[in-house]
Amino acid sequence: MKAKKGPATPMLKFVGVELIGDALYWPLWWYTEGLLNAGRFCLNEIVVQAERLGLTIWVANIFTPMFGQYDLEGRLISFFMRLVQIIIRGIALLVWAVVMLGLFLGWLLLPLLIVYQIVVNMRALFI
Repeated sequence: MKAKKGPATPMLKFVGVELIGDALYWPLWWYTEGLLNAGRFCLNEIVVQAERLGLTIWVANIFTPMFGQYDLEGRLISFFMRLVQIIIRGIALLVWAVVMLGLFLGWLLLPLLIVYQIVVNMRALFI
């Protein structure tokens, strides 16, 4: 005669395999697939921000006169206005890249910070 499975068997399987297995797999995922996803996200955000700022368009048209002003004064004003725009937009893109780099480094360091805080608090319990 075959033994019946009670409600405890699926529950034990869930706790044993799903919860404990996920808890043990989490650090491996964080520093492999999760790290790749975080890196792709940060790089994609930098590319999208560069497209939003239109930096390549400003650089490509730096010598094109604005408003059809083909005289010397119009060309000089257009050149220097675009140069200022390129500098300001380049700085904005650089700041955004630094923010994304900080986010990526935060991704790397967060588990280490959590483990450190757990160790510090556990030591405080036993002292």
